[in-house]
Amino acid sequence: MNHPILINIGLLLCSNVFMTFAWYAHLKELNTKPWWIAALVSWGIALFEYLLMIPANRIGYTVLSVGQLKIIQEAITLSIFVPFSLFYLREPLKLDYLWAGLCLFLAVYFMFREKI
Repeated sequence: MNHPILINIGLLLCSNVFMTFAWYAHLKELNTKPWWIAALVSWGIALFEYLLMIPANRIGYTVLSVGQLKIIQEAITLSIFVPFSLFYLREPLKLDYLWAGLCLFLAVYFMFREKI
């Protein structure tokens, strides 16, 4: 995996797992604790997100624009968040996830159509 875009995507996938847990796992796991405890735990988890996200964006920026990096990030975020909310938080599946996914798919298309 020597291609910068594939490295970017791989690192962002891992980064988003940490990000999603940092942002939302406290709602299930620490909901009886004071908010500041949840914030400290989340910051600790988020450190690992940043240790992956910063190199991902630096590597990706060698071949992609900032807009393209952001759209990739958002598409990956949704692809991680939906299973997380369904399986970890036990949220019900909603048709809105499909519509949001389609909108992001179109956003990816428009950001990369010159390269297609």
